Amino acid sequence: MNGGVRPSIPAARFAARLGQAAEATERAGIGALLIGVGSDLRYLTGYAALPLERCTMLVVRPGADPFLVVPRLELAAAEAGLRTPVEIRTWDETDDPYRLCIAGLAVDRVAVSDTMLAMHLLRLQDALGAATRFELSSSVLRDMRMIKDPDEIALLRLAAEAADRVVGQIAAGRLVGRTEADVAREVRERLVAEGHEEAHFAIVASGPASASPHHDASDRVIRAGEPIVLDIGGSLGGYGSDITRTLWVTGGDATRGPDERFRDLFGVLYHAQQAAVEAVRPGATCEAVDAAARTPITDQGYGEAFFHRTGHGIGLDGHEDPYIVVGNALPLSEGMAFSIEPGIYLAGRYGARIEDIVVCGQDGPIVLNGAPHELCVVDG
Repeated sequence: MNGGVRPSIPAARFAARLGQAAEATERAGIGALLIGVGSDLRYLTGYAALPLERCTMLVVRPGADPFLVVPRLELAAAEAGLRTPVEIRTWDETDDPYRLCIAGLAVDRVAVSDTMLAMHLLRLQDALGAATRFELSSSVLRDMRMIKDPDEIALLRLAAEAADRVVGQIAAGRLVGRTEADVAREVRERLVAEGHEEAHFAIVASGPASASPHHDASDRVIRAGEPIVLDIGGSLGGYGSDITRTLWVTGGDATRGPDERFRDLFGVLYHAQQAAVEAVRPGATCEAVDAAARTPITDQGYGEAFFHRTGHGIGLDGHEDPYIVVGNALPLSEGMAFSIEPGIYLAGRYGARIEDIVVCGQDGPIVLNGAPHELCVVDG
């Protein structure tokens, strides 16, 4: 792992986010935000709480100080995890934490975390009664979270650079004769060695499996004369990495290189991915960026072989707004961060994908990944 001081989110930023969230809640006419364990809680307070069956809930109300409800056995963890002062209210095993969460609330509308477990949501609904309307917290927090500040972008860049190094290390190592699962284990170990707290996924899709975008690394043995789609990522400082590169392994035999069809589809994909990146600028819509990738792929006869969106937002969550997809007319704004990852997949034969994390800059795209985009032909 490279040395140096890792960037982080300043403590004052969390207090500002809580204030902005309360103001946005009031503007939306919502009585309270009820934020359970997950990325919204971490975004607002810095606290990465454990996902337990016991209730942990941040309550944000317009015109009032926020408070955090936690099980008493999690008090020390909450105190250590909070990056800004927030009142903590604890509950014991025989208490009703949901009543504690709604104490003093008499509202017709509340917003809850998009990913709140049903076991918590249903008990909140019981506690507040049928007259209260429940909505998603993303209706309040989405615009805040989509725009990354310079410290968030610095963490995304650090994560991207670490993932770049792992791609290079895997491409330079032995591949032929190993199972996909074995290579995936190495990917995860190397991501952590390069500074990630967690390695969330390691897609190692070889041969015909490269035509499956979300292939689960298996016991299939990698062979000479076939492609590998390598899609890896995790989190560093809480912020995600996500990169895909396509390799072709020859086993040291020059006659086992990529065939003409694969070189053709990869060339189409390469130019489509670059076109989508170049389309990124403030004011361009998400669907326009998707079209920049999709149109040349379709024009070259591979339209049916590109069957997923061009990209997804990234930050504290690996997939978040904005989504780069047809039908999304949202204009890009400076500071939005997302993947650009078109793919072409010929079922039963092979496929390819190229993915970068891109930030919408003031004058155009800022590409965080630096690994070469060209088809990487290696001995393996």
